Amino acid sequence: MTAQAVLATPPALDVAALRTDFPTLRRTINGHPLVYLDNAATSQKPQVVIDRMNRFYTEEYSTVRRSIHLLSAKATQAYEQTRHLVAELINAPAARQIIFTKGTTEGINLVAHGYGRKFVGAGDEIIISATEHHANIVPWQMLCEEKGAHLRVIPVDDRGELILEAYEKLLTDRTKLVAVGHISNALGTIHPVEDIIRLAHAQGVPVLVDGAQAAPHMPVDVQALDCDFYVFSGHKTYGPTGIGILYGKAAWLERMNPFLGGGDMIETVTFEKTTYAPIPHKFEAGTPAIAEVIGLGTAIEYMRRIGLEAIAAYEHQLLEQATERLTAIPGVRIIGMASRKAAIISFVIDGIHPHDIGTLLDQEGVAIRAGHHCAQPLMARYGVPATARASFAFYNLPSEIEALGAAIEKTIAVFAL
Repeated sequence: MTAQAVLATPPALDVAALRTDFPTLRRTINGHPLVYLDNAATSQKPQVVIDRMNRFYTEEYSTVRRSIHLLSAKATQAYEQTRHLVAELINAPAARQIIFTKGTTEGINLVAHGYGRKFVGAGDEIIISATEHHANIVPWQMLCEEKGAHLRVIPVDDRGELILEAYEKLLTDRTKLVAVGHISNALGTIHPVEDIIRLAHAQGVPVLVDGAQAAPHMPVDVQALDCDFYVFSGHKTYGPTGIGILYGKAAWLERMNPFLGGGDMIETVTFEKTTYAPIPHKFEAGTPAIAEVIGLGTAIEYMRRIGLEAIAAYEHQLLEQATERLTAIPGVRIIGMASRKAAIISFVIDGIHPHDIGTLLDQEGVAIRAGHHCAQPLMARYGVPATARASFAFYNLPSEIEALGAAIEKTIAVFAL
């Protein structure tokens, strides 16, 4: 399904009822009802996820795969069920292509190690974009420094859209990997990853997609995208921290080197030689984050009951309302006005530092992000040290957008005194 078709889906969410599933949303901040608009950083957790993890710890706790007693069997079953749920969520061909990581960052680093150290050499090139999170910049810089390779960057225009003509020129016979975000965490731009992947594959170049901002907010189909790797984090997907997903095409995963060595990722060990377990276990050394994996499975079931199409459509409505509200405030300038956007708005206010904006909004109970959003090169591109960022989820209300606008107007009034 195309992004345009998703956004055209009529919203059918009972948001007031859904909000009751999230205990944190019931609290107050400085005497004001909490308006949580920092969802691009991390999402709140529904009670079912909290309860499922508590039940595991209190009634079912055991390690997985290594013991034959009942608790271990049940823990292993729940753990592996999440792998199947993730595969269904992103339409992966097989559950064995789903690797559990600590998060998006570790997933990218795993590919940089397992693929990059094996297939990238001196003089080779890796392409990223100007909008990337530091997690999709620094690992490739480290790899390039180690291997004598070079990093190439797809430029971004004033609207926050990648310049595909420039990208096509960057692709050469020296290109060994393209790594791009599905959605910019700082601007909200939905990048044309389908085109990026198609152009790379035309030259035999694999593509990694950072889906941290996409997986919680829109349907993702890795087979339709035809990406070689896809990564996202549990904590942005209404699940716990400390757990993430790497999807990879089996042909690549089977050729890649393990990232970590230790227990459970082996087939045989002698002092002379170790042979590795088949995927996915080859990349999952040590005792895993069992409770977090199980909690992520519950979060995925929760999201799927709501429906990613309905989530995307409703959040697009919030984006349109918030864009209209903020652009009507004198002195407010939105950074990033791409034609295809997720529900993220980065903005600056004339004469007010974003950190001051965030502090004063917090006094009104409005929680946003202020800073460079782990995207310092992108901030430099737009000539700002930082932005304030409001990011929305399906549990946000239209009235909270009005609260955001009112708090911004109050902030401006304070600095006008």
